Amino acid sequence: MELFTHRETDPAAVSGRPGLPLSGRRVVIQPNMSRRGWPCNAGSRALENYTALEDAAIIPRLEKSGAHLAGNSRMSELGFGLSADTTVQALIEKEADIALMTDTMGEARVAAARAGIFGFKPSWGIVSRFGLIGLVPSMECYGVAAADPADISGVMQAISGKDDRDFSMPDGELPDFSQEGKTKTGSRRAGIVKEMLSLLTDKDRGLFRENLKMLGSAGVEVVEVTFPEFELLQTAHQVIAAAEASSSAGKYDGVRYGYRAPGAKNWNDMYLDSRGAAFGTLVKAFLFQGAYFQFENYAAFENACRVRRRLVRSMENLLSELDLLVSPTCRMVRKDAAPSDVRGAYEEFILTLPANLTGQPALQVPGDPAGDCVGLHLTAKRLDDSRLLALGRRLAASRGAK
Repeated sequence: MELFTHRETDPAAVSGRPGLPLSGRRVVIQPNMSRRGWPCNAGSRALENYTALEDAAIIPRLEKSGAHLAGNSRMSELGFGLSADTTVQALIEKEADIALMTDTMGEARVAAARAGIFGFKPSWGIVSRFGLIGLVPSMECYGVAAADPADISGVMQAISGKDDRDFSMPDGELPDFSQEGKTKTGSRRAGIVKEMLSLLTDKDRGLFRENLKMLGSAGVEVVEVTFPEFELLQTAHQVIAAAEASSSAGKYDGVRYGYRAPGAKNWNDMYLDSRGAAFGTLVKAFLFQGAYFQFENYAAFENACRVRRRLVRSMENLLSELDLLVSPTCRMVRKDAAPSDVRGAYEEFILTLPANLTGQPALQVPGDPAGDCVGLHLTAKRLDDSRLLALGRRLAASRGAK
């Protein structure tokens, strides 16, 4: 399978401009991140032959920092899951240094764990989503994967910040990534959620315990904590995300752009046929679920939103006594084939999706030895992104010192 759907190979651009934080760093993006003049089909037939008309907010910020946009990878349909995604593979094959991915359930972090590299999801709302074609506005954000956490810090310094074109960005101060290298991590406490441990096999648990030694060597105290509502995290995520996805996908009607089914006798048939043919089986099933909550059982959606608010408060209360939550990023047992149903898709990301629901920053740290794919998943307080990345750099340095 080809890694890229569009590729830029300008040698002068790759060489970079000296003195800039991302000079010479090659960045691969997904084709749902608008780059003017590039194909932008978001991995979906619904956007067949669509070309971006303007740049997403992050594009000029990356270029101003010296990054070279290497091209578009292949991606799962509308960023839902990792089926057929080649974004991180471009890093493994040395075709890029940094990958930007849509992270809705933990895609960037899970892909990074499987590749044995670092993956990061920032606090929701600190990076403009203008120009990002997605499904779940209240949860998805730009995820970053790289072998060196310093590259992740450089990207976050470049792309975070206010943007008047993204009305969903909250008011208030944002993390200062320019000070990240000067941030002192100090003595910290990390909590393992007891309810999460029940999801692990003995092999998973053993690898996770081995990886926890990295935190101990970095001066992080690890304790066991309880989160009684842990099982509600997946349910609330799925109900809310499906409803938002159904609403977001309503614009793909075959009238203004994208795929239009041939042979329809009237506009109504054209609309129904185009919608039916525009999406793959997995996304279509997800949209059907969302339509049910939108039109048949809206009370369930409202209740899920109330539960979400309660879970956000519970997460804040838990982290008021801790600096981090720690878990594996992945479980070892997974099927070779991509999940064919929504339940299977959610099972892949059961350990990472809580951070998307509650808006916290989260960092995937490669396991030791690298390649075990279980990794360490660190979730910090909202807007504590800079300190979390500083800890990531400290862990990377300790790994390199061995």
